[in-house]
Amino acid sequence: MTAPQPNAAELTKTIQDITDPEIGRSLGRLEMVKQVHIDASGATRVEIELPTPAYPKRERITQAIDQAIRRTNPTAKPVEVTFSSRVRGKNTGGTLGLNIGNIIAVGSGKGGVGKSTIAASLAYGLNYFGAKAGLMDADVYGPSIPHLLGVDKAKPAALERQTATGETYTRIEPVNAGGVKAISMGFFIDPAQAVVWRGPLLHRAIMQFLKDTDWGPLDYLVIDLPPGTGDVALTLSQSVGLAGAVVVCTPQQVALLDAVKAISMYRQVKIPILGMVENMSGEIFGRGGTKQKAAELGVPFLGEVPIEADIRIKGDAGKTAALFDEQSPARPHLLHVCEQTAIQVAKQLLETPTMPTLEIL
Repeated sequence: MTAPQPNAAELTKTIQDITDPEIGRSLGRLEMVKQVHIDASGATRVEIELPTPAYPKRERITQAIDQAIRRTNPTAKPVEVTFSSRVRGKNTGGTLGLNIGNIIAVGSGKGGVGKSTIAASLAYGLNYFGAKAGLMDADVYGPSIPHLLGVDKAKPAALERQTATGETYTRIEPVNAGGVKAISMGFFIDPAQAVVWRGPLLHRAIMQFLKDTDWGPLDYLVIDLPPGTGDVALTLSQSVGLAGAVVVCTPQQVALLDAVKAISMYRQVKIPILGMVENMSGEIFGRGGTKQKAAELGVPFLGEVPIEADIRIKGDAGKTAALFDEQSPARPHLLHVCEQTAIQVAKQLLETPTMPTLEIL
């Protein structure tokens, strides 16, 4: 006698119990099982909703679902798994009137480690995967983002908006740099002009960039922090619910010493550590020091980016977006960092289950 075939409800429960290979929680707990359908021929179609379009190696989910179904029904036809994505996040800027799912700070313990290049690449990479991404240059004293994005001549426009009661207010229109919305002090000052500000003015500028920029709905806003341990991180920690911080470091010991201080500072102001990135990895600075230090500190290692001439050439030319072209040798390394960062953002959301979630429409 042939055993009865499982119905859609039974298969749904089976699939929900599968552990996600990246986040380590069940697909049901992550609310990733959107639909299970069995047609008249007995073929099964499953729709999985990923927590980020930057989810890596999603075929592992397909394999796990197929194996789970075959354990239930060894004669089952091959399963068809389709994927969609919906970025959820902390209500990071709700108190400021922002519609931003996740705000990611990118910092370093010292200058010269390629922090701004990684921040720009992270924004472009998330955009490459299909997310709505913005980039805010909070390095007021050394704003290099406009140059890296090739928009150093751009001048943001002032937008007139009206409240529901008819009152007029002004917003800054961010510069569209190849699909990434960007704002920087570099758009408002002469390239040779030095910014000489004390803490209160710096705080005011950061808040204006957040509140007065017409960001619109974003899945991710990447913020390029100044190097070191200064006022900006404290301002952000007190103003918005950051998804977390990415710490950029080169492999040599002298850079790692300062990266450890940066991580200590983020922890003191209650900013989650998404992980560490080893930049300029290779013969000159060595390799593996950041990965080892991340393990010692108990923080994720997000990947290494080699000391590659193409990164310097494209950055100098204002063509950071081109690092994601098929022929770019840096592309796989940067995409890996973007994937791992997005996964850590999704994990952080689970660490604060009482926070409201925000779906980008």
